[in-house]
Amino acid sequence: MNHAQSKKLLMILICVIIFINSSFSCFATELEEAAQARKQLPIQSNEIKDWPEGPEIGAQAAILMDAGTGTILYAKNIHQELYPASTTKIMTCLLAVENASLDDTVTFSYDAIHSVPADGSNIGIDAGEYLSLEECLYGIMVGSANEVANAVAEHVSGSIDAFVDLMNEKAKSLGCTNTHFANTNGLQDSNHYTSAYDLALIGREFFSNELLCRVGNTPRYHFEPSAGQKDDFYLNNKHKLINGEISYNGICGGKTGYTDLARETLVTCAERGNMKLVCVVFMEESPAQFTDTVTLFDYGFNNFKAVNVKSEEKSYIPESNSFFTSGADIFGSAYSVLDFSKSDYVILPQNADLSDTTSTVSYDEAGNGTVATINYSYNDTPVGKVHVIISDSASQAKQTLSSQDSERIIYINVKTCLLVFVIAGGTLIILIYISALISTYSFGGSLEDRKRLSRRKKEARKRSGPRF
Repeated sequence: MNHAQSKKLLMILICVIIFINSSFSCFATELEEAAQARKQLPIQSNEIKDWPEGPEIGAQAAILMDAGTGTILYAKNIHQELYPASTTKIMTCLLAVENASLDDTVTFSYDAIHSVPADGSNIGIDAGEYLSLEECLYGIMVGSANEVANAVAEHVSGSIDAFVDLMNEKAKSLGCTNTHFANTNGLQDSNHYTSAYDLALIGREFFSNELLCRVGNTPRYHFEPSAGQKDDFYLNNKHKLINGEISYNGICGGKTGYTDLARETLVTCAERGNMKLVCVVFMEESPAQFTDTVTLFDYGFNNFKAVNVKSEEKSYIPESNSFFTSGADIFGSAYSVLDFSKSDYVILPQNADLSDTTSTVSYDEAGNGTVATINYSYNDTPVGKVHVIISDSASQAKQTLSSQDSERIIYINVKTCLLVFVIAGGTLIILIYISALISTYSFGGSLEDRKRLSRRKKEARKRSGPRF
């Protein structure tokens, strides 16, 4: 190559670099403008009267939900159907632990590996190799491995398609109404979508499982050589709130996701005190999905509180009422037959009290020890519910009685019995006294008796003669 050709090639290379830089700069500008436009989108939770004002964030859709009550603390386009990307995999892992054992052997088929793009997230396993189901969970949650999600699906349901059907059935059972899954891993598909609200419902279920929280909160996982696969390697979690790049107290776990159309997606759970929150953000630009998640967690923990209904509610169950209490022993110690569930609570703004809520009674959940359910709302926003149950004391007494097969035990309230005896005895004495008075001063009798009495009086006057 001569000097002239070299110079020409260099000029072409410079032009290409300039073009690429210019294109990238324009693309970055477009993304930034789109993010700024999304910040101006309305926040529906800010329309609630006396509700703490939520922050502006660059996500297209976002939700902050209390995991225990389902109370929605922050809502922005929460029912809009969007692409979840790899956050899909929390559903895959949830179904795996519900339908298989951790020590199950998962063998990787050719289809499980080669039905996903080779340049996508994977752990490099070959067809015919195998892992335990527990190792697969780490491969999915920490390494976001697409082929591992497929292999687990085949192990659980026999085929990927059958497992996808199971995913959609589970989503429906959890109350998801804007969700349809088309694959196990979140790879781009126009028929694979969900909403921030629906993913939060799935997240509530996922983060209620202690094992899944542990797996989903793992910053780094070591795969050691085994009979099933011979490689020695580490997987590093890309979730910055989990791997320590962004420090935040109380993180329980989470999952990242990205495709060109979905952009950055993120689901995360954090717990402080007696509040456990699930945060979902859709269609963000990195690293805003992490910083906005922190912003939403701070908003939730700083502006809301969990109120235990049992300690605060003064209505519905009278403290002293013979219809709601029963003697537990011969000394008259009483226990309430009905009680509030100890673990039930509602979520309220920091400056609000339970007295600021309205409540309705439902019997839809009656059975299995639940008598009724009281649903609470704050300015027409559901904030939780409490179950009215058979009290522990009443249940224990019932169990004690039912365990005595050969004898029947009757508890007597001595104080009550004595009171009844005193009243009955006093009443009897008064009745006897009244009867005696009536007998003593009675002027009644038969007609013949009165005639005889009259004749005796006349005869006595005759015998006595006149008096002077």
